[in-house]
Amino acid sequence: MKLSVVVLTMGNRPDELARAVRSALEQEHADVEVVLVGNGVDPVGDRAGAPPFDDERVKTISLPKNVGIPAGRNRGVEASCGDVVLFLDDDGWYRSTRLGTYLRDRFAADPALGVVSFRVRDPEGGRGERRHVPRLRAGDPERSSEATTFLGGACAIRRAAFDAGGGLPEDFFYAHEETDLAWQILNAGYHIVYDASAVMFHPAVLPTRHEMFYRYNARNRVWLARRNLPWPLAFTYLAVWIGMTLLRERKLSALKPWFKGFLEGWRKPAGPRRPISYRTAWRMTRTGRPPII
Repeated sequence: MKLSVVVLTMGNRPDELARAVRSALEQEHADVEVVLVGNGVDPVGDRAGAPPFDDERVKTISLPKNVGIPAGRNRGVEASCGDVVLFLDDDGWYRSTRLGTYLRDRFAADPALGVVSFRVRDPEGGRGERRHVPRLRAGDPERSSEATTFLGGACAIRRAAFDAGGGLPEDFFYAHEETDLAWQILNAGYHIVYDASAVMFHPAVLPTRHEMFYRYNARNRVWLARRNLPWPLAFTYLAVWIGMTLLRERKLSALKPWFKGFLEGWRKPAGPRRPISYRTAWRMTRTGRPPII
């Protein structure tokens, strides 16, 4: 079983990128390739002949412009040849050299396993962020469980499940693209796990550092519902998230772009509609996260 590690980069973290690539290539007793995707940049530039980028297991792709996270990762998957695809942020890394064999054995033992979402650890020793545990009861990051979504930059996906789910929705550009894919993977009959034994290290950062966070978050949540949920569930899902946003965000500087994005999600095309079955929605509910929250 071959593993393909897809790393998307904007070319602005050269030292961190080298660390990420090195951590993938150092996996022991595993057949690994690395696919570097430069989002509007040459991912390695003049370092192509220097370690670790000179390794024959490293492929590079230079996209002519920044096409967003989902499209960039899709291009990486298209260029890969692994049975399992790992998405790794360019400022993240694997500390264990046995992660590859661990994942290989997990996927080999369970043909219905579609995705493994990793535990993200803070290299400074912090407990980690709740949003990195993809379930409602996120207080204990050391507890593994079934899940209904996964972390986009800290995961391993069976290639057959990725294809069955239709890949990542490219119009999303940023935010919720992994949940769109996760719901379709579940609908195809696979299951998703959060595995606390599969660890990626990543510095603690806030998603709100991105200028368009609130707008894309709201727009893509509307698209997520329009694309994937039966209409009664879609309307309930969006009503719940309006309420949660009003409770969580009290500042006009956050609410104004959020509602702008929410309206944009209704005005603009969401892409192909493939509503999941009510059977899949019930599976998600039994897993602990019904598709209304």
